[in-house]
Formats: sequence, structure tokens, C-alpha cells
Amino acid sequence: MRSWLLIGLACTFVAGCDFTKTYFPVKKEPVRQVEELQTSVTVIPLTAQNIGNYSAKRQLAGGTTNVPGSNSWNYRVGAGDILDVVVWDHPELTMPSGENRTPEQSGLRVQADGTFFYPFVGQIPAKGLTPEAIRENLKLKLADYIPDPQVEVRVVGYNSQSVSITGEVNTPNRQPLTATQVTLLQAVDAAGGLTEDADPSGVTLRRGGALYNVDLQAFLERGLASNNPTLQSGDVVNVPRIALKEAYLLGQIVEATTIDLTRENISLTQALTRVGGLKEDQADARGIFVFRDTDAGITVYQLDASNPTAFLLGTRFMIHPQDVIYVTTAPLYRWNRLITSLLPSITTVKAADDL
Repeated sequence: MRSWLLIGLACTFVAGCDFTKTYFPVKKEPVRQVEELQTSVTVIPLTAQNIGNYSAKRQLAGGTTNVPGSNSWNYRVGAGDILDVVVWDHPELTMPSGENRTPEQSGLRVQADGTFFYPFVGQIPAKGLTPEAIRENLKLKLADYIPDPQVEVRVVGYNSQSVSITGEVNTPNRQPLTATQVTLLQAVDAAGGLTEDADPSGVTLRRGGALYNVDLQAFLERGLASNNPTLQSGDVVNVPRIALKEAYLLGQIVEATTIDLTRENISLTQALTRVGGLKEDQADARGIFVFRDTDAGITVYQLDASNPTAFLLGTRFMIHPQDVIYVTTAPLYRWNRLITSLLPSITTVKAADDL
């Protein structure tokens, strides 16, 4: 809605000026035409002295993202995991795998209560513990039956922990977590990578009851390590569709259209060039206006390009999303158009006189 208001203001602003009598740079008097919008309008002629104030490029990638608890990863066993336990020099305690059975098929499943059964010592706690902690616990219990037991415990079936990747990735999926840490970028790659419509700067990560905004684009472009956090069990990652960011070009240009600013910074001169430039003999190069809605009101920037070198200034003026660029009509062209519209009447009058 604000975009249409800005476009309407642009048309009202220039329509309220009689360009056969207008002096450039534009004074503030024509701005009275838009007082009914109940907003202040500031006109700023662009000069070599002030152009540096408008040369800063938009930061397409954001700042640092901090997601608590994402600095390291140490797998902890959960219900449903399969454990392989080996007690060296005691084959009677080693689960036989057989020729056609894998360690996962012959392993010990952690039950819903978080324990698994082992001969001689009964139920052994496992849920929430690392394999190393389970090994030490089992070693202590077996010591009552075996002198100095040498025990190895490893996870051969990772079933209890996972993360979900949704949104604008090519193959949204659920990915199991293993002993190897998985970063956000690795999980996105494992989901087929980003689609063409993905917005990596707006990724969200839901962990427990909290939602975090993660700017993955900042990691890809600037190497901000905290923006590529290590994922934890239960994390849900969503990659949103990118929101189109446009500026509008109107008036005496070759093609009235929009300019896409979603993924790149574009200067005023670039924007005019991409639409074919100004209409020859119709545009008033003195009247290139950029209308911008700000918190303080509407600001109108004017580029007087009657001297072509002024377009060099335009290469340093950065266009923002929702800007309206308007090029006014040359006074001579408006006069010629008026005369042309009167020609049929003039012809008719002459014919009547001849009669």
C-alpha cells in the first residue's frame, strides 16, 4: 500500500509542476500540491558535495547470529539406538553376528526406559550418556565377575536423534544425527541444497521452545562461523522463500518497469541503463527524481543530468527497495504534443473559412 502511495505522490508531484516554467533544481513550492497526504516532503538535489552520503551499499547479508548450545557436538545415546558391546578375551559375552548378520542386526537395542540388558550385570543405563560413559559403567559392573575387563562400546544404529530440514530446499527431509557433528550448511546440502527461490539470509531454527533467526548468507559471503551452527537433536530448520524487493521506474524512460533489488545493489545510473535510458527528445534530463519513503517523511532526490557527466554521480547513488524513479517530460516535447492535439481543430476552421 505504501508503494502505491509513493507512486501516486510521484505522479502528483510532477503533474503539479508546469515544466514550461519550472526552474531547476526544484523549489519546495510545488510540494504544497501534496499537503493533503499529511506527510512532509524534502527535496534534495544530488551534487558532487553530497553524493557521498548516498553511496553506501545495502548490506544484503546480515550480522552475527548466536544460537545457544551450538559450539560443539558429543553424541548421547537415546532410546532405539543399537549398541555393539565387545569384552575382549571373552567371546561368550560377545553377541554372535554370524555370516549374514550385521553388527546392527546382532547389537543391543536401548529400550524405551533408556536401558539395555547385558549378561551377568542385568540392565545398564544408556539414555543420555556417551558411549564412553556407558563403557566405564559397564566395566565397573563386570569387574565383579571378570578381572580387569577390557570393554568396547560403540553405536552401530543411530535411531534416536535427528533434525528436520524444510522449506526452500530441493529435498526436504529428516536427517539422523550420528557421532559426527552436522552443521546447518551440511544439513542444507544433504537436503539437496537451496532452491532458486530460497532466502538463505532468513533461515529459522526452532530448538525446544525457542525460534532463532540464522543468516546463513552471512556465513557464505563473510565467513561468520556463528551463522553456521552445529545442529542438535530435535532442531527444525526452515529455509523461507525470498521476498521480492523492487524499485519502480516511471515517466520518460524507454520502458516503464520494475528493477529487482533482491540479490544485488543497483545504482541510479544502472537502473536507468537497464530500462534503455531516457527517451530521446521527450525526457527532461534535469528532472530525474527518486522518491523514497522514510521514517521522517518522503524524501525526493533530484539528479540534474543536463550535463551527461552527472550520470557519474548517479553511479554512486544507491537505489533502495520501494524507491520510485520518475523522469519528467521535456517542456518542448509537451508544447509540441499540445500543438499536435490542436491540429485537427485548426484544419477544420480553415476548411470552414474556405466555404
